[in-house]
Amino acid sequence: MESGRVVADGDVVPPSRAASTVEDGRTRHRVTALLLEHGPQTASELAGRLGVSPTAVRRHLDALVATGRVEERHATGAPRGRGRPARLFHLTDAGRSAFPHAYDDLALTALRYVAAHGGPDAVRTVAEQQLSGLEQRCSAAVERADDAPVDRAQVLAAALTAEGYAASASAISGGGQLCQHHCPVAHVAAEFPQLCEAETAVIGRLVGTHVQRLATIAHGDGVCTTHIPGPVRRTDAPPGVAGGRAHIGAGNRPGPARPVPGERSARRSPPRTGADHPSSNPPANDRERTSV
Repeated sequence: MESGRVVADGDVVPPSRAASTVEDGRTRHRVTALLLEHGPQTASELAGRLGVSPTAVRRHLDALVATGRVEERHATGAPRGRGRPARLFHLTDAGRSAFPHAYDDLALTALRYVAAHGGPDAVRTVAEQQLSGLEQRCSAAVERADDAPVDRAQVLAAALTAEGYAASASAISGGGQLCQHHCPVAHVAAEFPQLCEAETAVIGRLVGTHVQRLATIAHGDGVCTTHIPGPVRRTDAPPGVAGGRAHIGAGNRPGPARPVPGERSARRSPPRTGADHPSSNPPANDRERTSV
């Protein structure tokens, strides 16, 4: 506070302007509340309910339209005669989301019922069904990416961001990470981890490899983090040796190949001599060794 002035974000704001900003916020909340309660209205109708002038309410409506909480449309129905057609202001989905809702309670009630009557597998089926649409929408974008899982993760992050997940992807040592900074079902997934498991499976299918979930918002972490393994380079034989080649694979390094059953004992048995083969007739001279 400086000599009757408010300091905010490094700027000195007069107290009168700060009070005006707070009052504007309250008025705009009342405008959206009226649109929620009474449906689409004209500026004159809103002004009458608020007890202010149409000019004053128009200023608040312009601000709400600019932030995407309200939209303006032409009124449908009988013509008004001369003059401009009536303009109605509608509350958008973004405007509605600012009000309290009980979606989480509804989802929890439904899933508890499913779990009580169908068990965990039934909950998993619901989770997979709920994510099937998301997978289809994101797959269209991911299919245009390169085959490398990390590259596909970059495209997937952009697609998930468009779905409201605020996702990002980055390359790290040994692969990459896909981070989701928002989870639309975090409160529900805290009780039903099948939602996180189904989402992890979707990510794995979209990037084309087995992935590992390292952290989730539903379990108290700040970000949902998924590890995407990078290519692992292994050499089957030294360079220059016949049959040797460098192989690029994704995921964990496989263990050593096991011998075919019976192959180990066959390799360890001593060479058999002619005495061991009574029926064999070794060649008696060099001429017999030469094929004609």
